[in-house]
Amino acid sequence: MNRPHLLSAAVTTAAVVVAGAAVAMAAPVDTPVTNGSQPTPFSQNKQNEPAVAIDAHNPSVVAAGANEEIDEESCAAGDPTTCPFTPGIGVSGIYFSFTGGSSFTQPTYTGLSARACTGPAACTPQPGPIGTVPKYVEAGLVSDGDPAVAFGPRRGADGRFDWSNGSRLYYANLTSALNTGKSAAFKGFEAIAVSRVDDVRAAAANDASAWSAPTIISKQSSTVFSDKEQIWADNAASSRFFGTVYVCWASFRSNSQGHALPTPLTVATSRDGGLSWATHQVGPATDNRNNAQADGCTIRTDSAGNAYVFGVGTRGGQTVQMMYRSADGGASWVGPTTVATAVAPGVFDRVQGRPVMDGLGGARVDLAVAPSVDIANGAPTGAGATNELFMTWADGRLGLNHEQLLLTHSSNAGATWSTPAVVPTLAGDRPVYTAPAVSPDGTDLYVVHNSFTTPYRADTTSERGLVGEVLHADVTGGVPTGWTTLNRGTVGDPRGSSANSLTDEFLGDYVYAAATNDAVVGVWNDARNALHCDAIDAYRASLYTASPSSRPNVLASCPPTFGNSDIYGGRYADPTP
Repeated sequence: MNRPHLLSAAVTTAAVVVAGAAVAMAAPVDTPVTNGSQPTPFSQNKQNEPAVAIDAHNPSVVAAGANEEIDEESCAAGDPTTCPFTPGIGVSGIYFSFTGGSSFTQPTYTGLSARACTGPAACTPQPGPIGTVPKYVEAGLVSDGDPAVAFGPRRGADGRFDWSNGSRLYYANLTSALNTGKSAAFKGFEAIAVSRVDDVRAAAANDASAWSAPTIISKQSSTVFSDKEQIWADNAASSRFFGTVYVCWASFRSNSQGHALPTPLTVATSRDGGLSWATHQVGPATDNRNNAQADGCTIRTDSAGNAYVFGVGTRGGQTVQMMYRSADGGASWVGPTTVATAVAPGVFDRVQGRPVMDGLGGARVDLAVAPSVDIANGAPTGAGATNELFMTWADGRLGLNHEQLLLTHSSNAGATWSTPAVVPTLAGDRPVYTAPAVSPDGTDLYVVHNSFTTPYRADTTSERGLVGEVLHADVTGGVPTGWTTLNRGTVGDPRGSSANSLTDEFLGDYVYAAATNDAVVGVWNDARNALHCDAIDAYRASLYTASPSSRPNVLASCPPTFGNSDIYGGRYADPTP
């Protein structure tokens, strides 16, 4: 078991020129978002796939979500060579900040828990502490992660939305039925559920009663697997659909856990604060070798209430970024229009059957090419909105080890888009997940990205690097200029992360950012506290041979912090106010 030599990210020179841009570098100033997690054992120490939202009416209040395995059983429970998802245990973590995103707290509720399953006996979950969204087991459900969060206004007694009524937090995630057969809460393998909370301080103080029960919003049948959802609340008071909540997702209609066809893009809307939902199929359901429907969606609204939903798909065999637009609060949609062509990064990994970028047994990167979008809609009032749209993605058109962070933007409601431009990153960085956040007044653009810092490894023994970074540019005349680095995190070795199956690394599918006119809050996947394991490295390498080895006893063979992937983030002030 070798302790990896972490590649230094704390460059202390005043500025570094990267691709023609001055990039300020300093020691990392960031914080663990998933701070309730312990460093060991696996998989209780595993988190990934973050989301974040700022309350536009009260920007000191921030909520984040992540895939959170704090309540799962230890690998030592039962067979010590397996680290399963414990049946019935939720993984949708929730975290709060009342300092504008500079620090976070993770509440503890009571629910079905496997925290006490530390072995050697096989695990039997019991009521106990949970660090995930509450009230799922009571509803016959299991929170299954892929979290998405959004703040919107509350309705008053007159039925109208107004910020003076306070704010409401919405939390969307995947959910499965706790029971099977006739007692199952819904049909199908995976659904989309939304919870809501008005008193976030009570929720942060461990009060589960502050949360509503989860509401299933997807239309389910025995063959439906709903996946990869995002949520947005119309938060500009000038909007004619102010307060409307939107959730988009891909609806896989063959019950194959998100791997088969057809996959129509679907949007659900609520106009009563999340009490009831209407579901709309946005795009066609047909998929074939030449045309695939939008996946990895993002949804936003402008200051007038027009809604935009984006995803990555194919047309004529070419990967493209797609956009649909609604002018009636999500009741009907026009599109898709093609925003830009794209090339998915990575190479096919024959063990996983999915693309990877960092090497054999690497983390899947299916959605690295998916669009992440933000809009300058003037929230919370809508005043001063430019309504400019900004889209980023990781692109592989230059080939393996030459991936780029691409950006395009539109100032005319998506009618036309700028030629995709490269956002400058440090030499050697290979962007994998990206997220833009624009100030509501449209004058500052921020981008958060996870990047691999090492080339593709054809083995599992060579050191690898993963970093999170927050970038900034001023927006002048609608064009981002003068990119600088606000924070570059500490590099960690992604081999120290792991899927529960142990066969490969795991980092999820997203990073996230949200901005005010004064600052940005960014969150990303982080491996700085995870140590890789020689025994796991050897096991993963063996899977590419004719004689795969047996899985090792994880806790007996690996460093205690193997698998300890975290979510890090921070609040970063506008450097050019």
